[in-house]
Formats: sequence, C-alpha cells, structure tokens
Amino acid sequence: MKKDHSTEEATINKLGQQISYQDVNFRDSQAQSISKTLHFFVRLVSGGNTIVIHANSDDSVESVHEQIRKLTGIPLFEQGLVYRGRQLQWEQTLEECFIENDAGLHLIGRMRSTEFPKSWQVVNDLLSSIRRLCKGEGKETFINIKSKVEEFLDLIPKDDHGDKVAGHLKIFKSYGAPTALVMLYLYPIHNGNKDCADEAIRLLLSPNLDLLAKPVQVQFASIILEFCKLLSGTAPDDSLYIACRSTLGSLLDIISFAHGSKYFDFAKSYNIIIEFLPFVHQLADKLIEDLESSWNPSPCTGSSLAKDVRDFTSFLRPLCGAIEDQVGGKINLPMYLHNKNLCYMAEFETLFAIFKKLLEKIDQCLHRVEEILISKGAAEETESPRFSWYQYIPILKELNGICKLYRGAEHMVSSLMKLRRLPLNFLIRYLKRSDDHYWLLEHKDVTDFESRRHLVMMMFPEIVDDYEELHEMLIDRSQLLEESFAYISRADPESFRSGLFMEFKNEEATGPGVVREWFYLVCQAIFNPQNPLFQACPNDQRRFFPNPVSKVDSLHLDYFGFCGRMIALALMNKVHVGIVLDRVFFLQLAGNSVSLDDIRDADPCLYMSCKKILEMDAEFVDSDALGLTFVREVEELGSRKIVELCAGGKDIVVDSKNRAEYVNLLIQNCFVSSISQQVDRFARGFADIISTVKLQKQFFISLELEDLDRMLCGSDSALCVKAWKAHTDYHGYKETDHQICWFWKIVEGMSAGEQRVLLFFWTSVRYLPIEGFGGLPSRLHIYKASDSHDRLPSSHTCFYRLCLPPYPSIASMQKCLNLITQEHRIVPGEILEPRNSI
Repeated sequence: MKKDHSTEEATINKLGQQISYQDVNFRDSQAQSISKTLHFFVRLVSGGNTIVIHANSDDSVESVHEQIRKLTGIPLFEQGLVYRGRQLQWEQTLEECFIENDAGLHLIGRMRSTEFPKSWQVVNDLLSSIRRLCKGEGKETFINIKSKVEEFLDLIPKDDHGDKVAGHLKIFKSYGAPTALVMLYLYPIHNGNKDCADEAIRLLLSPNLDLLAKPVQVQFASIILEFCKLLSGTAPDDSLYIACRSTLGSLLDIISFAHGSKYFDFAKSYNIIIEFLPFVHQLADKLIEDLESSWNPSPCTGSSLAKDVRDFTSFLRPLCGAIEDQVGGKINLPMYLHNKNLCYMAEFETLFAIFKKLLEKIDQCLHRVEEILISKGAAEETESPRFSWYQYIPILKELNGICKLYRGAEHMVSSLMKLRRLPLNFLIRYLKRSDDHYWLLEHKDVTDFESRRHLVMMMFPEIVDDYEELHEMLIDRSQLLEESFAYISRADPESFRSGLFMEFKNEEATGPGVVREWFYLVCQAIFNPQNPLFQACPNDQRRFFPNPVSKVDSLHLDYFGFCGRMIALALMNKVHVGIVLDRVFFLQLAGNSVSLDDIRDADPCLYMSCKKILEMDAEFVDSDALGLTFVREVEELGSRKIVELCAGGKDIVVDSKNRAEYVNLLIQNCFVSSISQQVDRFARGFADIISTVKLQKQFFISLELEDLDRMLCGSDSALCVKAWKAHTDYHGYKETDHQICWFWKIVEGMSAGEQRVLLFFWTSVRYLPIEGFGGLPSRLHIYKASDSHDRLPSSHTCFYRLCLPPYPSIASMQKCLNLITQEHRIVPGEILEPRNSI
C-alpha cells in the first residue's frame, strides 16, 4: 500500500516540536543531493585548540575522524564529534548532519569518563543500528537493537547505587538514545521497526525494571521522563506511552519529590510544574472517563480505574510539592489568574480547573451511590459495582490534598463530604488496611462511629494467624496480675502480631475464649479500686484516670506501661474489657489540653467549686472573703503539704482579675502535672503495640471519648433476650423442645447482672459489641449434652457453645443455672469456674 506522505510529514513535524532536527537524522537514504566542498572548524576540548577541516558534503563523519587522527594523533576510538548538542554518527554524511561552511564542531573524548568505555561503545552501536534500520538496511538489525539495550542494562554497576549508575545512564540519555528509539517507533519505514523499538524501550520499563534494586530503579527516572515527553505529544493513548507513564509514576512513588532531585538533574520547581502538569491533566481526563464508565461495569473497568488513580496520585504529589516550593511555602493561592501575584503561574489555574472538574464528577458518583443505598438499603446492595466505588475515596483524598493549595477550596471539599455523608461512611467501611486513609479522620463531622472505629483499627498491626509463632502464656489464676505483668511487659511487641495463646495452670481449656476471659480479668484487676494505680470517677465506677499518688508502689510506672500495652492489645484483638477512660486521661493521651469542663466527671466537687469562683460577684472575690492564694493543699502518704501553683503563689491573692488563671493552674496541677509521668508511661506502652508514638497520638486524636468507650466496653444496654434467641442455633435440640423453651423462660426471668454472667460463662463476652449480638464474630450454639441431668451445663467459649444436659424439669434446670449465675459472679479478683474450650 502506498504511504500517505502528507500524514508522514505531519507526524514528523509534530514530533519536531519536542525533538530538534539535530537529534538523529532520519532522511530517506534514497534522497539525491549535490556534493559540495566544505570547510569548517573543530575545537578540541582538551587544550582549547581549533583545527580546520576540508571535506565534501557527501563525505562520511568517519572520514573526518580519520583527518583528525592524522592531524592530532588521537585514535579514532577515542574521538567523538558534537554539533549543535548532538554526537555525530560515523556512517552519516556531512550533508545529513546539516554541516555548512564555517560550522563549529566540538571534539570530545568518546570515553570522556574512562569508567564507562563499554557503555559508550554499546550506545554508539545502538544508535548505528537504529540509523541502519531507518535507512531500510537489513532486518537482522532488529535483534541487534534489542540485544544492545540488554547489553547496556547488563553493564549497570551491580555494587553501586549512586554516581556510577548515574554516570552509566547519563551516557544513554545524553547521546540521544531515547530520542532515536522513539523516532524509530513513531516513523517506521518498515513494518518491523515499530515492534523492534517497542520491545527495546519496554526493556527499560516495568516489570523488567522492577528486577533491579530500588536505588538503581530511581536512576532511570530522567530517561523514562524523556520517553514520556517524546511520546505524549504524538501518541497520548498509545500502549507504550501509557507503560512509560505508569513506570515513571512508580518511580515517583519511590522518589517522593521531583524538584531539586538529582534524579531529575536538580530541576527547579518551575520546570517540574511545566513538565508534570500535562501528565496530571491527561490522567484527570482519563479518570473522568473511568468514573463515568464505572456505572456500566465491565471486567476491566475496576482495574483500569484503580491503575489510573495510582498514576494520577504518583504525578500529582510531586507537582503539588513543586507548586508549594515555587510559592515559597505560602499555600494560599487564588483560584483564578485575575487575582495573581508575581509568582503566580498559569499552570496554577489549570490545576484548579482540574480539581473542580474532578470534584464535580466525584459528587455525581457519590450521589448515585446514595440513591442506590436509600432505595435498596446498604445490606441488600449487590457486590458487582463496588470494586469501582472503592476508588472514589482515593480520588477524594487527592482532591483533599489539592484544595489545601487554594484559598477557599477546602470549604468546597468539606461541603461535599458533609453533603455525601451517607455514601462516604458506607464506602469507608470497605477500605483496606494497606492504604493511607488517616486524612479522613480529620473530618469527624462527616464520619460516624463505625467509620472512625474501622479507620483507627487499621492503625494496629495486622494479626497474622501463625500457630507456631503464637505468644504463649501459662498463668496461675492466684497470681493473675503479677504473672501477666511479667509475660506482657518483658515481651518484644512484635511477638504479639502472631496472636496470643493463653492457658491457665492446671486447666485444660485453651483457645480464643480463654484469651478473652484473661483480657477481661486482668483489666479488672489493674483497675481494681484496691489497686493504687487508678482512681474511679465518683459518679461512674467504670471510668478511670491515673492516681496521682500511685508512686506508693515502687513499680507503678512499669505497671502503667504494662496497662498501656494491655489496653492496646485488647483493642487490637477486639476484646471488650468493661473499662473506660476518663476525659482528662483521654485528652492527655491525644496531646490535648484539659479545661474546667473536662474535669466534671473526675472530680465533681472541684468542678463545682471552680465554677462558683468564676461566677461569683467580682466585688465579693476582691474583698478576699474566699481567703485563697495560688496554692494547693495535697495529701501524700498520710501527711499534708502545700504546693504552689506558680512561683511565689503563696503570696498571690486570688481576685476577680486573676481567678480564671487560678482555676486553670489548679486544674493543670491536679490533673496534668501530677499525673504526667503515669500518662507518659501508659502512652509509651500503648505505642509499643501500635508501633509509634505518632500513631498513638493519632489514634486518640481521631476518636471521640464516646467512641473509645464503645470500643473498650461495648454496649452497656440491657441484653435483649429476643435478639439473643434469634442469634442462637441448636444441635441435638429443636427450638420447640421443652428444654429449650424452659431455658429461655429462665433467662428472661434473670436480672441484668445474672444474664451478663451467663453470657460470659457461655462466650467469655460480658459486654456485647455496639451492634449487639449481630456484632459477634459467630452465632451462638446450644448443644444437647450427653451428661447426666444432675450435671451443670458446660461451655466451649471459643465456639460460643453451651452444652446443656436434658434436664427433666424446669426446676432442675433453673437450679443448675442459678449455680452458674450466683456462685460465679464476675467481680475484680474473683476466680471463675474453669470451662471447657479448645
């Protein structure tokens, strides 16, 4: 078929916008030209001398090299001629190199750095092979091009990740190898040229590039960027271009920032903005297409959207970093050019337009999800479209990052999130642990309890079931607290990530049920009012804060560290321990200050006293009728002492002007400075489990106190026997059997406390999750026991299994159940009857 020469010319012209005509000459080898005599100058880099060369326009570059050898004695192999920034190839003619009379050429050493002589030779051979292919010479060159790229990769220094690798790769780029390969790909005179170039370029991309060490991979960044720039203008939807862009995105994830990076030749932020914005623009347009097609799902829709989101994120982050650097860290840009200042670039407005379009599209998508959830209900929603829906939050995350650059844009994102609260909370619950979703925790006014719980639970290390690596404990019930302290405090925190194996001495029971019981009993013992570590709030005996005089126990700080580990482990293992923290304790764990309103539960009397001082008539306070100074009386170990709230406090009288300061200093002394060591050791113990102090603070900052209450204590509502019954299965019994009917009738007649004891005996769960029985990991089971009817029921708490003998009457059954609920009440320090478990 005859080639359309006008199309060819347009393609070359388009590429010419990016590649100067000096890069590689691809003129038709059959073109006719008239030879003419030339004279031109060659400047020697070493020594600075200049020589004059006389030649004909149809002479080869090689013949010029030979003249230079005769004039200077420099061997041919050590010569390199550069004209207009590009090295000339030996087989080219002077006419093909556009050399005219009086032209100035530069002679460089072909082995400028003697560290890489083979690298220079391989690249030179590669360019020669490409030249021959473009002139239509010999198809055997196809294999040669690929082999030369492979050889170049094999020459990468294996024992170096720095300057040697960079120098090696610089040869490839500076001698125009990327340009030559792209030109071969875009302008294939022969059918095989494109495939040949495609295969050669892909050798430099993922997944082949992934075989190299990461410090070596990142050195390829500038070369891959060169491929992307050369391909983007002519083939934005081409598979090779997309592969190059995706590989560059992966490298950017490793590099983290591009401006000033050695991997991009220390480019300034201005240049990075210019070069990266087109990629972000392209990917944003692709995302909008993907989001629209996500409502017509196909097998490829979800994976395509996920890949495009990753690439969009990879290019956007260094772009935003470069913008921030360009404006000197002052992230408060106007949205439009008419508000610009001296450092404002048109690209800033383009990025805002991208942000706005994507935000509108995400709003439309979330609105559709909301309509489906309302019409069908979240529980009934089909699974098929959800894979695409998962990508809405990662896109929203990037928009949340962009909005911080622009004045007033944060309000646009927060307004959308509030408006689409229902679908957002639905999607948050499906987020995976591997992704960074902590930014959502900044929006407490959008997220609900279940969403916040799901997000903070992903901060904990994932428990990997590994029976051989379980952290094993053998505890004597009579030494419960002391032996548990020894096992937990001295262990490497990483050992808990494989799970816990718990066994009480002289008992056969093991398994998750025993672990749950152990957690509950140890926490009850730690927070026992007879223990000096914690104080209970007067009006809520389940709510605790550190005791300022805990130092009566010489090991008190070690025990606070142990307690921090225990609470974190209970949360990580999703065990409700029946203990909650007071607000003054919770706030300090989050790194927040404590105010008067925060001490209401911890010390109601002090709260009321301070409140009255602040509300009293100013004249009455100034009359010194209160007789107060900036001191506090403290009782320690049976003796009382005076503590000054500030320097010289005993001489400062409380009056109407300083009473607010007095109240604040009093609160800080009572609830902050007096327990700071205890809070710090608890926080460090918690951080041991969650991995870092930063995550420990983030955990508490991200929650409301009521959220933590629910996570530690579950639901304190009365047990619903109807729901209990609905979540119970029968084995050996039928629901209509007399024994089953008697059982539920007896349970209904129990007090709330007795019901909790029975539930704990059955499951090792005293407090249900906030979702009720439906929140348990398993349904409950009643098995017909083969034991005699004069035996007590037994339980396998791991499997939520109660083994109930076939009692002959309701009276005999009630007698046995009463023994369980009355004689085995769970109070701090009391030992439970051993139960069967596996």
